[in-house]
Amino acid sequence: MYRAVEVWAHMSESQAVRFRCFQNLRTGMFSVQSSDFYALPVNPERFRQHEEQYLQLFIESPPDKRSSAFPTLEAAIEAHIASFGSSQS
Repeated sequence: MYRAVEVWAHMSESQAVRFRCFQNLRTGMFSVQSSDFYALPVNPERFRQHEEQYLQLFIESPPDKRSSAFPTLEAAIEAHIASFGSSQS
């Protein structure tokens, strides 16, 4: 079982990112499944797509099998940023 944790980062006056994280309740370890980037004006369709992807990824494979697990939420997010970058491509 997993606990979902959302972490938001303010990128600029018009952009934000939401990190979709999970904590494995058995091990206590954290992993980041994905990061969702938003810009003003907010696009409702993009929000819907992020939600759909979030569920699909979780159902396809456990979060800590998809990416490495870390003892802290901060370490998991830092590793995710190092692997995938901190800005939308």
